[in-house]
Amino acid sequence: MIRLPQACHAARVPALVAGAAGGRARSRRLHTAALAIAVVALAGCGSAAASSSNNNTDHFGGYPTYLPSSTLNYHSDTVLTGTVQRPALTTQGDGVEVKTPAWSVLVTVTGPQVPGEGLPYQAPATTCTWVVTLSGATGAVPISASDFTSIDQDANVYRPHLVAGQPKPPAVLRPGQKVSFELRAVQATGEGLMRWAPDGRNIVAKWDFVVEND
Repeated sequence: MIRLPQACHAARVPALVAGAAGGRARSRRLHTAALAIAVVALAGCGSAAASSSNNNTDHFGGYPTYLPSSTLNYHSDTVLTGTVQRPALTTQGDGVEVKTPAWSVLVTVTGPQVPGEGLPYQAPATTCTWVVTLSGATGAVPISASDFTSIDQDANVYRPHLVAGQPKPPAVLRPGQKVSFELRAVQATGEGLMRWAPDGRNIVAKWDFVVEND
């Protein structure tokens, strides 16, 4: 072993310390650079994921450009206007504002409700019950069960009657009043329409429904 002079040994210690410090500095710089690269990479991945997600949304969930813009955010419960000249056609549960030269009124038909759903034997016809609600009259509106008729998918016409034991509607609905009553008929299963002709002849509103007993 060659011994260095004391001066050389003393000079070597600071050099070693400086080299070690430089090594640690370089290590810290490399570590910092690695962290920076990792952060940038993660950010890029996140952006790519977000971009991919947006692209997927645009591709799978976007609004079709060939459809009219008026169908955007369409609600099926929009109140339609029904007149003798243009009877309204809507679905059961939705309201129709019926307008005549003498008055207007909001009419809603819900149903039909049927008994015996889920039975092992599916009858070709069943008892159907509808609920009719009238409100917001601007004049004297005549009410008669005979003004309501139902028709099935084979064009058979049914004349529902007031349900026994249930409150009967007044003969005339006045402004400020609201009335609900039940109508009942035995009707074939399948599609159908409930119709209202307040004058007994001219239909002003129709409600689409399906009779199901399965």
